[in-house]
Parts: sequence; C-alpha cells; structure tokens
Amino acid sequence: MSKQSVSELDVRSALKNVQEPELHQDLVTLNMVKNITINENTVGVTIVLTTPACPLKKVIEEDVRRVLLALKGIETIHVTFDSNVKGDSRIFSQLQIPVKNIVAVASGKGGVGKSTVAANIAIALAQTGAKIGLMDADIYGPNLPQMLGVSRMPPARDNKLVPAEAYGIKLMSMGFLVEADQPIIWRGPMLHKAIRELVTDVLWEDLDYLIVDLPPGTGDAQMSLAQSVPLTGGIIVSTPQDVALADARRGLVAFQKLHVPILGIVENMAYFIAPDTGNRYEIFGYGGAEKAAEELGVPFLGRLPLDPRAREGGDTGKPVVVEFPDSEIARAFGELAAKIAARISVLGFKTPSKFNIIQ
Repeated sequence: MSKQSVSELDVRSALKNVQEPELHQDLVTLNMVKNITINENTVGVTIVLTTPACPLKKVIEEDVRRVLLALKGIETIHVTFDSNVKGDSRIFSQLQIPVKNIVAVASGKGGVGKSTVAANIAIALAQTGAKIGLMDADIYGPNLPQMLGVSRMPPARDNKLVPAEAYGIKLMSMGFLVEADQPIIWRGPMLHKAIRELVTDVLWEDLDYLIVDLPPGTGDAQMSLAQSVPLTGGIIVSTPQDVALADARRGLVAFQKLHVPILGIVENMAYFIAPDTGNRYEIFGYGGAEKAAEELGVPFLGRLPLDPRAREGGDTGKPVVVEFPDSEIARAFGELAAKIAARISVLGFKTPSKFNIIQ
C-alpha cells in the first residue's frame, strides 16, 4: 500500500468518532489531535489531554486505536500523549500570578485528615507530570512543612518569597515565617492580608494547580481566601459519621454562598483493612459522605481508607503516596487526584465566560 492511500484528512475524520469521555465532544472538535504522521501502514498521532492526570487516558487510547485500525491498510498505531491544562482566566487577570487553577481543600471541623488529603493529592497530581503548588492557609496551625519534611524555604528573590520544594511540588506555609511554637492570633484585616500575600507574593513559576489547605471550619480564613483569590473550585473532606457530615454540609453551603464551584466531597477514613486478616471494618460508619453529596447535589469524589501509614507519613515527613506507592490508600489518592483534575477540566468547558485555555 502506498503511503498516500490514507491521508491526514482520513485520520482526522476517523478521530471525530472518538469522544473525550468527560467532555462528551470528539477529539477533533476539542482540538486535542496533533502531530499526525502516516508512513505506509503505520499511523502516529499525539492526543493533547486537558490534564496529565486524565483518569480515562487508557479509554481514549483504546478508542483511538480502534478507529484508526479500521482504516484500510493500517496495521500499526502509535499513540502519544501531551497535555495542556485548562486555566481559570480570572486568576492571571486579577492577581497576575502564573497559576492556572486554585483549588481549596476544606472541612467543616478539625480531625478529619484534611491536611493529609491536601498533601497527598498534591503529590499524586505532581506524579502525573502536573506542575503543582501547595499552600498552607491554615494560619493558626500550619502543619504542612512537618508533613512534607521541610523546615525552611529558600531566600527571597526579586522581593518575592520563594517556595520550598518537596516531592515535586512547591510549598508555601506561614510555618516558614514564624517560630515553631509561636501562636498566631489574627482576625479580620490581618488574616485577609496574610492569606492574599501567601498567594500573590510568592514566585510560583507556572503552576497547573495550586492546592490550598484551609483551616477547619467556616470562619474568617475561608471568607478571606474566597473574597481575595479567584477559586477554581473547592473540595470538602469529611469522615463518615453523622457529626462530621453535619459540619461538612455547613462547609459546602459556605462555599456555595461564597460562589465557589464545588468540585466534590471526599469521605476520609471510610474503612480499615486489618493487615493480619484482610477483614474490612467500617469503624466510623459508611456512606454518609456520599449520601450528603447526593442530597446537596454535588459530586462524590470517593472514599479513602483509614491507614496508620498515612498518619505516620505525616509525622515523619514521608507522605504515604511516596513511601508506599503500591498501597491501597496510595492508589485511592491517585484516583482522587485524577477525578479532581477531570472535574476542573469539565468545569472549564462548562463555564467559558470564567475559564479558558491558557497557552
């Protein structure tokens, strides 16, 4: 067969039959098809994903191979992937910082593992190749430096704070700026100014996602962040029991009142797998977060198991997704990170007046 038997137009026509599963449009219409090559019976193509953390990459690849192998005379398909993360255009226009998306991680109460979730999803996203920043907005109890094993940040440069680096992410925390045992007693304008400066006065350097770990509750810090920084979306972390879920509902309603899009709710410590027997125990109940998400009409992002290694990793500065990458909880964090990235991509397409692709 001559290499002119199948043309680039033929390849593009075939790929119009492949839909992006989350966005429900075909790859060609979404401008996700690049670098088509044709050499006799071989076709090569690059698919530009909306996030390197795309949870359905394998599905897309299988569909691409299927439609291209159906072309007459084609026997071999080479599929490669690239990514172009969509960005919230409000962030650069309002703050002039090189950050595409800002995601707040919150909880209605303390003790539900919110900071552990924020740290591990940030690292899980970085492991996919995304450029990630993690900001510790828990002004009153900044724990992320300890959880990531970092005690100081680099010297300032160009009148800007330089974030620390750990496990492939950029980290900024008030914990770097105050002595370890010094209490911070701020409210109102001082808190608002500090939170904004932790975002705007930092050399973030072209981030796809900035994950912000909020303090627990629905107080000044949440309002200050939402009012001073365009938030692409918010995530609520809860445990399964009724008391925690009542607080989670308040957190979700607070985000809604502040006009922050809800990316979803996460049920942490949902079950425990006994290492000696493999038996599963639902220590704090089961399914409450999913029920709350359904009642409130927001996505349920999934469950995370109760695993002592997650707590140990936070104490020692060695997060569980790094130390135990093959564990069930590490896989759960990876799936959660992918769902969050996918939700942001969908949100961007649904609200073009607020979000667009940043090249």
